[in-house]
Amino acid sequence: MAKEYSFDISAKIDMQDFKNAINLVDKEVANRYDFKGTTYEVSYKEKDKLLVLVASSDNKLDALKDIVIAKLLKQNLSSKVLEEMKTENASGNSRKVTFKIVDYIESKEAKKITAEIKNLKLKVNAQIEGDSIRVKGAKIDDLQKVISTIRAMEWEAPLVFENMR
Repeated sequence: MAKEYSFDISAKIDMQDFKNAINLVDKEVANRYDFKGTTYEVSYKEKDKLLVLVASSDNKLDALKDIVIAKLLKQNLSSKVLEEMKTENASGNSRKVTFKIVDYIESKEAKKITAEIKNLKLKVNAQIEGDSIRVKGAKIDDLQKVISTIRAMEWEAPLVFENMR
């Protein structure tokens, strides 16, 4: 009997790494010269899966966004985990931006991914299972080709390849 191998494609993020990145942002901004004497806020709302940044001006807000993305990348998280929802005025002449934390693959995008896998014409089977895609095949080489091809393409969700067995 031939052994079948599989792996999952999902968009799950390690929330501990995310929280660590946000804590590092707070520490860095507190020590930065360009933020001395200005008001800023970095708040993570775990229940709502939102990240809210507040700064005294648009320039400071852009700098804060850059710091957040840099810290996420250092924690091996994609910058795609944050989806900007809105930028608005906040109290006290400050600016506020709200990000939604993306930790799922939308069904429309999951269908595109499975279609791309089928277009590869390899002997693999891709199925959408909840919020992940299970890819099965008889050869590990075929699965590795799928991973490298899908990873090379541009997707909305921060894709994670896991559970290779």
